[in-house]
Amino acid sequence: MGVDVALLQDAHSPDDVVGRLDDALRAAVRSEGIDPQRTPAAVRRIAVGLVREHDERSLTGAVAPLADPDAVVAELVARVAGFGPLQPLLDDPTVEELWINSPDRVFVARRGRHELTNLVLTEEQVAELVERMLKTTGRRIDLSRPFVDAMLPAGHRLHVVLEGISRGFSAVNIRKFVVRATRLTELVELGSLTPEAARFLEASVRAGLNILVAGGTQAGKTTMLNCLAAAIPGSERVISAEEVFEVRFPHPDWVALQTRQVGLEGTGEIRLRDLVKEALRMRPSRLIVGEVRAEECLDLLLALNSGLPGMCTIHANSAREALTKACTLPLLAGENISARFVVPTVAASVDLVVHLGIDPGGARRVNEIVAVPGRIENEVIETEPIFESRDGRLVRGIGMPPRLEQYRRVGIDPGRLLSGAG
Repeated sequence: MGVDVALLQDAHSPDDVVGRLDDALRAAVRSEGIDPQRTPAAVRRIAVGLVREHDERSLTGAVAPLADPDAVVAELVARVAGFGPLQPLLDDPTVEELWINSPDRVFVARRGRHELTNLVLTEEQVAELVERMLKTTGRRIDLSRPFVDAMLPAGHRLHVVLEGISRGFSAVNIRKFVVRATRLTELVELGSLTPEAARFLEASVRAGLNILVAGGTQAGKTTMLNCLAAAIPGSERVISAEEVFEVRFPHPDWVALQTRQVGLEGTGEIRLRDLVKEALRMRPSRLIVGEVRAEECLDLLLALNSGLPGMCTIHANSAREALTKACTLPLLAGENISARFVVPTVAASVDLVVHLGIDPGGARRVNEIVAVPGRIENEVIETEPIFESRDGRLVRGIGMPPRLEQYRRVGIDPGRLLSGAG
C-alpha cells in the first residue's frame, strides 16, 4: 500500500500537474488557432478555465489540488504566451533592462544600476527563448547574420549576438519599454528637468528649431525625444525613421518607419539612410530620426539644411562631443564627403543640443542645453550655454537660442521666456 501511495504522490507532484496543464493549454491554443504572443489575453482566458476545471476535479480527489491557482495561471501564460522564466522580470515594473551573459548569469538594471539575479537557465532554454522572441518580430539570426536588433510585442527592444561573435555563449539583451514620461512637464515631475528649461524646450519645438538629444546609454535620450515630439503642433505632419520602433508620442498625423534586415536571398535590406530619403517624399512638416550612428547622419543634415525641422538622438558624453560626432559620422558616407563641407553644414543645421546623463544615484537628468548660433572659429563650431549644471542644479546660462524670428512667428518672445529662468 505504501508503494502505491508513493507512486500516486509522484504522479501528482506539482511539476507534473503544471506540465499536464501546460500540454492541455498548448493543445487548446492550437485548436483555436490563437497566436499566443500577439493575443496573450486569449491564452490567459483558456489557462484560467483549465485551472478552474482542475480545481473542481481536485475536490473529488481525482487530481492533486493546487496550492496557488493564480500563480499556476501566471506560470502557464508565461510558458505559452510569454517568455518563460524571463517573464516575471519583464513584468516587474522596477526592471528597466535585463541581459543574459550565460545561462547562469542573468542580470537586470533597476534605477540605473545593475545586479545579478538568482535565475539559472539552461542553454536549451535560452536558445528556445531567443527563437520564440524572434518569431514574433519577423527578424532572424544565423551564421551569415550573427546579430539582430528587434522589437518585442510589448515594445521591448531585443538585441542578440550569436555565439562565435560573443565568446562562449550567445549574448541576449532586452531593453524594456518603460513609460516614465510622455511630456516635458512629466520630466519636470521626475526631477530630470526644471520647469524653466521645460518651457523653453517646448517653445523651441513649437518654433521649429532643430534639436539634437545627446547622452550615454540608458541616459533617457529616447524618453526625451518622445517628450519633445509630443510638443509638435497637431497641425504638422511628422515622419519618423528608426532602426526599430521606439519613438512613441501622441500625434494625429504621424507615420513611423523602421529598417528591415537583409532577407534569405541576400536582398530586401532597408537601411536607415534609405528611410530618411524616403521620408522626404512623404510631405513631412517634421522629421524625427530615432538615433544616428553612421552615414545616415549626412542624409539627416541635408534634410535639416533644406529647411525641414527635425530632431534625433546621438550617443555622446557632452553637447560639445555630440556636435563633434555629428561632424564625423557623415564622413562615413564616402570619400567625396569632406569636413570642409560637413562642419559648416552642422553649424547651420543644428540649433540646440540637449545633453542628458545619469547621476551617481542612478537618476536621469538634463546636464546642459546649448545653442548653436551657426558661427565657426578655427573649424570649431561655437556654442552658447542656455542652461547648464552648477552644483548639481540646472540653471540659466548666458546664451540665447538662434532663429529668434521663428519664436516670434509663433507668438513667443524668447527674451521674456528666458528672463525668468535665472
